[in-house]
Amino acid sequence: MSFRDNRTTRRRFLTQSGAFAATAFALPYLVPGSAFGANEKIHTGHIGVGRQGTSNLKVFLPHAIAVCDVDQKHAAAAQKTVAAKNGKCEVFGDYRKLLEMPGIDAVVVSTPEHWHALPAIAACEAKKDVYCEKPLTLFVAEGRKMVEAARRNKCIVQTGSQQRSDDRFRLACELVRSGRLGKIEKVEVGIPEPNDPGALGPDTDPPPELDYDFWIGPARYRPYNEKRVHYNFRFWWDFAGGQVTNWGAHHLDITQWALDADNSGPLAVEGVGKHCERYEVLSWCKLTFDYPNGVKVYCGQDYKGGVTFYGEKGKIFVDRRKITSEPGEIVEHPLGESDVHLYVSKDHAANFLDCIKTRKLPICDVEIGHRSVTVCHLGNIAGRLNRKFHWDAAKEQIPDDAEANAMLSRPYRAPWKLA
Repeated sequence: MSFRDNRTTRRRFLTQSGAFAATAFALPYLVPGSAFGANEKIHTGHIGVGRQGTSNLKVFLPHAIAVCDVDQKHAAAAQKTVAAKNGKCEVFGDYRKLLEMPGIDAVVVSTPEHWHALPAIAACEAKKDVYCEKPLTLFVAEGRKMVEAARRNKCIVQTGSQQRSDDRFRLACELVRSGRLGKIEKVEVGIPEPNDPGALGPDTDPPPELDYDFWIGPARYRPYNEKRVHYNFRFWWDFAGGQVTNWGAHHLDITQWALDADNSGPLAVEGVGKHCERYEVLSWCKLTFDYPNGVKVYCGQDYKGGVTFYGEKGKIFVDRRKITSEPGEIVEHPLGESDVHLYVSKDHAANFLDCIKTRKLPICDVEIGHRSVTVCHLGNIAGRLNRKFHWDAAKEQIPDDAEANAMLSRPYRAPWKLA
């Protein structure tokens, strides 16, 4: 999930920060589905407890009371972890059964991407708040359905794009939006190449501990192969979007924040992509996004890992280790009262838990997560088709390209349906 140059890991990132800091300005509030007292404990259920799910489980461990996974080994290990901390833990193989369990206030969805939307929507319909891993969706249409379910049921839904809770990324966005660089000319977003899973090998029977049919779920059925499941899901279009969604959901999300585009997106998208014979997702790409304010955003493996903003007065670079600028005083000079000050969160998980009680929208609300991953999906579509198209962010449609527009959605495998 990270670059191979000792960058901050997701687990460390989520746990190293201090307590949640209140925002500097008012945000919309949701009417609570249940009232929490100041000292009342929030109880969480965890759907998907494999690699990233285990990391998230440890972050929320004091609150965990139930786990769910279609792999019995994953579920048993997670149950043991929770029981050792909290005395007991219910375990499920079907997320729908977990949602029926009394006493669960919120769920943490850490499944592969093709299993994000349905559990999150079902949790909202069950009046549970949701922390859903990034990238939020497998395709664009899922995201709008998730937003609608969250709003309809007045649920708090936090997207796991935790860079929003990092001081460096927030400062970069504040500096850009405060005009420290003058007019922004372009943004470069660097993402890594896929960490190659190796040769596919022959298909086999699934191991007895894995409910493989449930693991496939709404995705197109494919015979079991160890190079497609668990961590390797991210190399196949049926289950993921490769590094464009994996790391784009982080860095393009920050780009959206800096360009004040959390409720919109680009006007046009152009892409060139290459493929590798060992997997399906793009092995290399160069994507260009044209924004309404004239800014061009470039994304791909040829750019420095992180986000670089270029303006009339200099440039700012930010990643998980540092924020720098040329000239240096751009980042060294403190922001003033009249400058732009954005939502402050020092801890992504704590922000979610705090918002469950206050009913204030979290720092990476479901609408934000949907809009940011939509940019990633559009980039993948352009890279796969190797062409340019226009994007209508208000209607969430590609108006001039029927083939590209059809890729905004996908059919679900029966009996699963996108509500």
